[in-house]
Amino acid sequence: MRQSLCFALFSAVLTIIPSSAPAQSVSAAQAARPTAAPAPTPTPTPTPALFQSSRILVETKGQGPDVVLIPGLASTSAVWARTAAALEGRYRVHLVTVRGFGETAPGGNAEGLVSAPVAAEIRRYIEEQGLRHPALIGHSMGGQVALRVAADAGDRIGKVMVVDASPFFPSLISPGSTAADVEPLARIAYQGLMLLGDQALRTQAASMGLELGGAADNVLGGLGWQGGDRRVLAQGLYEVMTTDLRSRLPLIEAPVTVVYGWSPDDRSPRSHVDDLFRAGYRSLPRPAAFERVEGAEHMVMIDRPRQFQAAVDRFLR
Repeated sequence: MRQSLCFALFSAVLTIIPSSAPAQSVSAAQAARPTAAPAPTPTPTPTPALFQSSRILVETKGQGPDVVLIPGLASTSAVWARTAAALEGRYRVHLVTVRGFGETAPGGNAEGLVSAPVAAEIRRYIEEQGLRHPALIGHSMGGQVALRVAADAGDRIGKVMVVDASPFFPSLISPGSTAADVEPLARIAYQGLMLLGDQALRTQAASMGLELGGAADNVLGGLGWQGGDRRVLAQGLYEVMTTDLRSRLPLIEAPVTVVYGWSPDDRSPRSHVDDLFRAGYRSLPRPAAFERVEGAEHMVMIDRPRQFQAAVDRFLR
């Protein structure tokens, strides 16, 4: 299915796990059990630029109203390079990288949960740096992180854009599914990544070309899929597949815009996602704005950069 990169990756995991792979390599309890996040490293001086975290890295560019860019699973801030370049002349752009993705050391993300502690660190960053009503833009898993931040931060957040992200990703494939339905599959995906690692998924890119709508090179071989520490990748994928934030949407005070790839071809699953995205966000206090980007797949900002930038500009006005 092309609705979600995470589920395309899950399909690849199922393809590469040998039937003889030891199922006990990672237990369900290990995959799902929440653990306390380690205390963040304290800022050594009051200087805002010296923010330190065991969970995230943040690079700041430009001057103006604050915009925080949050990448998705296995991506670093590099996926936002073109977006940041277009914004930094008018905005102060905060480029987040999750530790353990790409070439970064996993730090505190090496153990326990990933998404919720990362969201807490982004919220801490916003508070300690004195950002005033920042706009959050998050892609895929980063979109879920942005929703967490907005739900927890109340009126401190100005607005939120989620890019090809759902508060519960399985609902884009099976609207009636629950986290309990998906958990056994997510556990297998977790075990597959832990057993075989990121490189095994990369080797499947060619065979996944049809499922990814011809975008496999961009997603798995370019900026979209930058790999990382297998423990952080596996836990991140597990959380994306099982996290259901729909009950937390009523806590979000900021306006939300949902941007997603769309196809006019009835044969494409992308032609049928409008109602699925709308249903996922219906519990927001105020109706979300929806923008579909024709011809884009999961990596909207890479697949259709000009159209995506136009959507960002409308969002930030």
